[in-house]
Amino acid sequence: MLARNRFLLLVVVGGAALAVISLSLQFLNLIPTTPIVEERPFQAEDRGHGAALGKSRKRVFPVPHTQEPNPISEAYGYCNTPNHTEQAWEGHSPADYKLLSVQVMIRHGDRYPLYYIPKTKRPAIDCTLSPHRQPSHPLLNAFISHMGQGSRGHWESSLGSAPRLPNHSVCEMGELTQTGVVQHLHNGQLLHQAYKHHNLLPSNWTPRQLWVETTGKSRTLQSGLAFLYGFLPDFDWTKLTMRHQWSTLFCGSACDCPARNRYLEEEQRRQYRLRVADTELERNYADMARTLGLPTRQLRAANPIDSLLCHLCHGLSFPCVPVGESGSGGCLTMAQFAVIRRQQLDDEVDRRRVGLYHKYAVLAMYPYLNRTAAKMERVAKSSEAGRQPRAGGEEVFTVSSAHDVTMAPLLSALGLEEARFPRFAARVVFELWKSPPTMQGQLKKKAGKAKDGELFIRVLYNGEDVTFHTTFCRSHNHHAGQPLCPLKKFLSFVRRDMFSIFNATSYQGACYRRPG
Repeated sequence: MLARNRFLLLVVVGGAALAVISLSLQFLNLIPTTPIVEERPFQAEDRGHGAALGKSRKRVFPVPHTQEPNPISEAYGYCNTPNHTEQAWEGHSPADYKLLSVQVMIRHGDRYPLYYIPKTKRPAIDCTLSPHRQPSHPLLNAFISHMGQGSRGHWESSLGSAPRLPNHSVCEMGELTQTGVVQHLHNGQLLHQAYKHHNLLPSNWTPRQLWVETTGKSRTLQSGLAFLYGFLPDFDWTKLTMRHQWSTLFCGSACDCPARNRYLEEEQRRQYRLRVADTELERNYADMARTLGLPTRQLRAANPIDSLLCHLCHGLSFPCVPVGESGSGGCLTMAQFAVIRRQQLDDEVDRRRVGLYHKYAVLAMYPYLNRTAAKMERVAKSSEAGRQPRAGGEEVFTVSSAHDVTMAPLLSALGLEEARFPRFAARVVFELWKSPPTMQGQLKKKAGKAKDGELFIRVLYNGEDVTFHTTFCRSHNHHAGQPLCPLKKFLSFVRRDMFSIFNATSYQGACYRRPG
């Protein structure tokens, strides 16, 4: 079954020779890929929506449909074509609240396909960077120049030998495109604008205050650098260390979890059964294979949706082959593409209904969430009145450059089951806030108001505040004097509550609990 589903287990030996499971991006063909529907660009008539902050909003949860969603529209949203009118809700809080730290996970930007459809021409895309080619960005030329100084930075393991820019005139498989670079320059610039008045990262920031980590793929490394440059233009290379995460789950030294692997295998079996039972999908693959003159099994193994998405996102015609004597030949069609996307949307619904993926996701992302919680606690403790700050400060800004197989389980683990599947250059942001101190002589605060120095968390997905959709804060009454979610709810969730679905109280207990 694992061979059929093309799931790759990577055993990484590090430190005490731990077995680390890293999910291959071939997993794109296994985990449902519900794309994002992009809202139309901000227009004048939108100004009334959310007028309190003067921002337009993109929905990251599907609008309730009275009819089936359009798979083609969904796919265009997944492309995430750079939109310079996009607004972000990061950095917003009640008056006088102090922003203590920000932790960001990004998915890499637009990339070239990982698969090749046999007998067809590969998409003609140039992966070198040029400010004169669209899409472009005002920072692109300076970014290219700044990457040339990268040897002054500090690079863990093999990252130092990886290219800092995409550099092939004919893209290599999986290579970041110029669109992907621009997407993250734009993302970084959005957060620069959102946080610039909070003095989060001072002009004289120290190496300890900025933490940047990435998997070993060039597309995540380059996406992380583009995001960082948009957020912190002309950053000082000598202060930067690029840290390598061996696993796509960012699980560090806590990757060993047998129960997680079992839930993933069960999820793969569920997905396979649903797919082979879809007669329309089977006929569709047979028609596509007949057009290309291929055995159906060979076409399916080539994961054609990956290449077709690239054609769609870059405005290229779908692949064609000459008409042959056997009657094969012609072009793949948008209708055939839509059938595959429709099945993926159906799979997303079934995935939520069955719940196996959610259990996998909770165990997969606990190490990352626990690390996120620990960083928040350290920063919060350092902000206490009268405490002597640690030399060099704390990690106040973290960037984790990852994959869809990282971000999708993160969303599920947080309880954001209805959130759209991570598009190219998606972002999840965790903000730590502190309420203002009570002024001397101030009257006793009314019941329900935030206590002096209380800590709060915000979670945002693609610029929209989703905190009160999360499992840990869904029941919090944010209209009763506390407009933000108390940090203690998040800490309790990560340290204990998230394991209740396994009848366990800890990660180790859930990972090694015997099934049945």
